[in-house]
Amino acid sequence: MDIISDKEFELLAELIENYSGIHLKLEKKTLMTGRLNVFLRELNLNSFMDFYNYVKNDKEGIYLSKLIDRMTTNHTFFMREKQHFDFFRDSVLPYLKSTVKDRDLRIWCAASSSGEEPYTLAMILEDAFGKEIPSWDKKLLATDISFDVLEQAKLGIYPKDRLVDIPKMWMMNYFKDIGNGSYQVIHSLRNQVIYRRLNLTDPTFPFKKKLHVIFCRNVMIYFDNPTKEKLINQFYEILVPGGYLFVGHSESIDRNKSKFKYIQPAVYRKT
Repeated sequence: MDIISDKEFELLAELIENYSGIHLKLEKKTLMTGRLNVFLRELNLNSFMDFYNYVKNDKEGIYLSKLIDRMTTNHTFFMREKQHFDFFRDSVLPYLKSTVKDRDLRIWCAASSSGEEPYTLAMILEDAFGKEIPSWDKKLLATDISFDVLEQAKLGIYPKDRLVDIPKMWMMNYFKDIGNGSYQVIHSLRNQVIYRRLNLTDPTFPFKKKLHVIFCRNVMIYFDNPTKEKLINQFYEILVPGGYLFVGHSESIDRNKSKFKYIQPAVYRKT
């Protein structure tokens, strides 16, 4: 196995940070060595410097996306941090149902990974709105920087052991057994989620209307403080007054540098 040099690590880490905002410290060098050797073999390259140059010259950005994907942990599961979904169902949705007068509900999963989070929200929405569903325009946007996880999410196929925390009624109503120990989210539910590739470090976000809810969980742990603060301010600006922001339980917002109001652990609201 090839060993990455300090210089090669610094160049690749800088490339990752400039594009995605993800900040990697030198102690991640061993991790990078282990995770990126596969690319040297795949592309028949002789060194990490060759790989760096390859990524720099890849105009389609495919291997830059793969590089970022390999260096971050797309670890998620259905009902992760369940308290958030309970609060969304029991407190946020009743508020929105009574206040969104045009019945145009806009929710964004800003780091959707392989789809478990947006599909969980879609199932909650289905249950909550019931017969009212046809009279509501529910837009559930899910974005990620990774091509690979977005393709997985669109398919909505998961092995049975990834679904152990799913309520039985959800399994009956929203999943179909496709054999080989796998289940797929039903077509009508998959159609309720719009998947797009988006980089959270982009200077602006392509939203024509403001949002009611943003879920951005367990991604800002990879950002340095200036990047994180800029992103939080962007979230504030694109939420409607009274809109909610959910972050990961390992994340927090400095209330001295943000206008968000603290509601409960990892839940904030635009005043």
